[in-house]
Amino acid sequence: MSGIGVISKRELLAYFSTPLAYVFIVIFLALSGSLTFFMGSFFDRGQADLNSFFSFHPWLYLFLIPAVAMRLWAEERKTGTIELLLTLPIADWQVVVGKFLAAWLFIAISLVLTFPLWITVNWLGQPDNGVILASYIGSFIMAGGYLAIGSCLSALTKNQVIAFILSAVVCFLFLMSGVEIVQAFFQPWAPNYILDAVNSLSFLTHFNGIIRGVIDFRDVVYFASIIGVFLYVNAIIINLKKGS
Repeated sequence: MSGIGVISKRELLAYFSTPLAYVFIVIFLALSGSLTFFMGSFFDRGQADLNSFFSFHPWLYLFLIPAVAMRLWAEERKTGTIELLLTLPIADWQVVVGKFLAAWLFIAISLVLTFPLWITVNWLGQPDNGVILASYIGSFIMAGGYLAIGSCLSALTKNQVIAFILSAVVCFLFLMSGVEIVQAFFQPWAPNYILDAVNSLSFLTHFNGIIRGVIDFRDVVYFASIIGVFLYVNAIIINLKKGS
């Protein structure tokens, strides 16, 4: 476990040693605020809640998190530092988990910096803070799902742009599987169990349940499974690349 801590610290410091971290945070905060107050019609709704804030998170993460994840392994492979990294006296899975946790913590920091919105709705009215807290937790674990996918696909290539595109496409598929237009495509010919299976793969299906204030155990298991499966595959890819 100390190996995971060392890798996580190294990666987190690497984020803040470049402009990437600050650019990401500024863009995330700017887009979150703009979408909430303008496209989300925050004031027109006349309700003291953050539904309009959280409802955009799956779409924001679709582009922003692959931008964070694309450098996790692609940059290491391009610069050749992956060989040095994997010769450290720690297991491959510890390196994978350490890099993932550093990126996840970085995203958590960005999410925490949106706290002025929470303060604002409490100043304007009397929101259900339990629902808001549940939504923050849901957003964080959903971000972990996006990030695990991005980290896994970043290990496949040396090109960060390709890693970004692959991650965005796969995340888009997971996101859209629960959308009505996709369900309509399957409905005429697919049995109900296939429709349910496709719908259950959607990030939206599980996240929308959480932002209503209900942290269902099944939703948590879903995101935890996405994280676990893709990190496991990530470790396998790294091990294969090391052997090649």
